[in-house]
Amino acid sequence: MTFLAIDIGNTRLKWAQYDAPAPGARLLAHGAEFLENIDKLGDGPWAALSEPQHMLGCQVAGDALKRRTEEQMELWDVTPQWVVSSSEEAGLRNGYDHPTRLGTDRWVAMVGARHRVLRRDGPRPMVVVMVGTAVTVEAVDIEGTFLGGLILPGHGIMLRALESGTAGLHVPTGDVRDFPTNTSDALTSGGTYAIAGAVERMVQHLQQHAGEEPACIMTGGAGWKMAPHMTRPFELVDNLIFDGLLELAQARFAR
Repeated sequence: MTFLAIDIGNTRLKWAQYDAPAPGARLLAHGAEFLENIDKLGDGPWAALSEPQHMLGCQVAGDALKRRTEEQMELWDVTPQWVVSSSEEAGLRNGYDHPTRLGTDRWVAMVGARHRVLRRDGPRPMVVVMVGTAVTVEAVDIEGTFLGGLILPGHGIMLRALESGTAGLHVPTGDVRDFPTNTSDALTSGGTYAIAGAVERMVQHLQQHAGEEPACIMTGGAGWKMAPHMTRPFELVDNLIFDGLLELAQARFAR
């Protein structure tokens, strides 16, 4: 009973095929495509896959890209299913003012992080950080309630905004320094410390609210850039959204 998990982000589509729709399932194949190359999946990497019995995905890039992805799945007899954020699922409660408006990538990542922490530490508050095109920083209490989160620009958006809005600045290839002494390093360091500062502030808020230090889980394509510059202990997880999709798939498909 193979299972196909799909994550359509702002820049790339990532996919993974597992031998079952359940946490801990064996990974059979995986890959990633930039969004402009979605139409090549059916004749490319997906053509070599065994037919999945189930598919579950999350997407933040809009219905047009979702439809293009579903067209590439027509080589199989499988019904695509897509996550919609809800008030409660898989042991996580949604404290957003309008639960269905919460980005599905944020919701799925929190589901994955919640169960990861439960298996390792038992019930514990947690901060979930996704570092990609945008950065999100979420707070979940010990009972599994999403309290709220931050959204801020990722590195690339910050640098492009400065380039377009400030005379004489160009997107740099600088390094992160404690005391930058050139413009490239100053820009790169500023963006990095802005993200690290947002995480630190959310950890402080949640620690004060919960009365104990939260676990910190980080994921996203640019997570490795932030790893050396964090001020709190954290766990870097490559595919937290796939972990969340496997948790959700178990409830929906496993028999």
